[in-house]
Amino acid sequence: MARMRPLPSVIQFNQMLTCIVKMKNHYSSVISLFRDMCVRGIPVDEATLNIMINCCCVVGRVDLAFSTLSGFFKRGFVPNVVTFSTLLKGLFRDHKVPEAQELFKKIIKEKLCKPNETMLGIVIDGLCKAGNTQTAIEFLRAMEKRGSPCKPDAIMYNTVMDSLCKDKMVDEALALLLEMIEKDIPPNVVTYSSLIQGLCNLSRWKDVDKLFSEMKVYKIVPDVITLSIVVDALCKDGHIEDAEEVVRIMIQQGRNPDVVTYSSLMNGYCLQRRIDDARRVFDTMVASGLTPHLHCYGILINAYYKTKKVNAAMKLFREIPHKGLTPNIVIYNTVLQGLFSSGRYLSAREIFNEMQASGMKPDFHTYCVVLDGLCKTGHVDEALELFHATQANGTDLHIGMYTIMLDGLCKCRRVDSARDLFKNLSLKGLDPNVLTYSIMIAGLLSEGLLVEAKELFEKMEENGCLADSVAYNVILQGLLKGGHYEDAMAYYEEMVHRGFSLDASTCSILLDLSAENQNNPSVLMLMLKIDPNSKKFMDGGQRGPSH
Repeated sequence: MARMRPLPSVIQFNQMLTCIVKMKNHYSSVISLFRDMCVRGIPVDEATLNIMINCCCVVGRVDLAFSTLSGFFKRGFVPNVVTFSTLLKGLFRDHKVPEAQELFKKIIKEKLCKPNETMLGIVIDGLCKAGNTQTAIEFLRAMEKRGSPCKPDAIMYNTVMDSLCKDKMVDEALALLLEMIEKDIPPNVVTYSSLIQGLCNLSRWKDVDKLFSEMKVYKIVPDVITLSIVVDALCKDGHIEDAEEVVRIMIQQGRNPDVVTYSSLMNGYCLQRRIDDARRVFDTMVASGLTPHLHCYGILINAYYKTKKVNAAMKLFREIPHKGLTPNIVIYNTVLQGLFSSGRYLSAREIFNEMQASGMKPDFHTYCVVLDGLCKTGHVDEALELFHATQANGTDLHIGMYTIMLDGLCKCRRVDSARDLFKNLSLKGLDPNVLTYSIMIAGLLSEGLLVEAKELFEKMEENGCLADSVAYNVILQGLLKGGHYEDAMAYYEEMVHRGFSLDASTCSILLDLSAENQNNPSVLMLMLKIDPNSKKFMDGGQRGPSH
């Protein structure tokens, strides 16, 4: 086009840029073309600049979008409501909420343009998504005042109500519904769907029924999304038969369930370990002409592994490519987790290699699953090799990966290696969390290194990582197993003072010790401290059965 003579009009250039924008994922190409147009002296207008600003915002270059704004003034153009709306949307998308608020205030104060419903909707949506729902409500109130350029509409109210429901402030959302109706702003199916979602999340089924009755009064017909929300909530609440009934009614009324509906139903059956019923739903979905998403396969594969049906899980996994789908990282992680949990070490390694050969890059969860699986199946050296390889290829090592490796090393009694790895944390700029410390303390105690374990416990607290219930139970178990009863008493008193209690494992160790050491005064004192009635139990054990 640039070589054509006469040169095409600016409208034709704009049409070309708009076509490229509609192709998606080619926003950077539009930016390059715009720059090329400017270099070649091809004329641009307000529409061209607005297209450029939009593309800059979409690719996360709001700074470049504001630089383009200066192009308006250089060319004698006046930015319009579309320009400023796009900039506001870009700022909110880039999580620059204070800057967006400042820009909007400037637009109003300096009358840079006349705001319309679209701009105001962008501001309300941006505030709600940033968690500033109360500010969005204040904004709604300001719009209702006399002299405001626009009045709130159903879309704006829906946005605020949806945000309130997500924050579990459903009663406040219901109050806004009444306000809408009083102001003759008709609610729609989106309004009720948001409210129904909020009520379902809180299991307020009677209020859900009331809203459905209200929808009938206003002649608002629930759509597949609304009913799928109910199906999902019923399944999560354990009311699977009621969910099935909703699906039956949907089909009866001609509102055919979609993949989301069937996925919820499948998940509901899997939660109740009714895997055959979940498979029946999967097959029904396919028979109805729907193509299952990867999420559907993931639900069933995960359920098969949890019920030890490894072959069924692998068969379904191998079906995925034959259905025109490519397994994603979530599916691979599920399969790896299932295989390692089932003790299928070689199969898991094969899948891990296959995944990488297909070009799928392992994520943080993948590495955690594989490292944990290798350690728990007795392949700690292989886990260490992968751990160091991961480090060498530039992957950011998370404290979770270190914690897994420390646990694996300590459990196979390689405490010296674990200690070296633990000391390496500070060199990597990583801070151990309470679980990391607890694992290391347990490892030291298992080797009888009481003094070092106690020092590490104190160091944990000094570093601002306060001991939790797990940490106290870990050190108590180690002390009890090592026969350090007086130390155990001191830690127990400290634990109770902080509001923590013994877990089942610690109680079991203590009961076993009391049975084996009935004449040991330290054990007796500890038992009496924990349970004043324990002396009766111990005395009863000494007397033996009565005749």
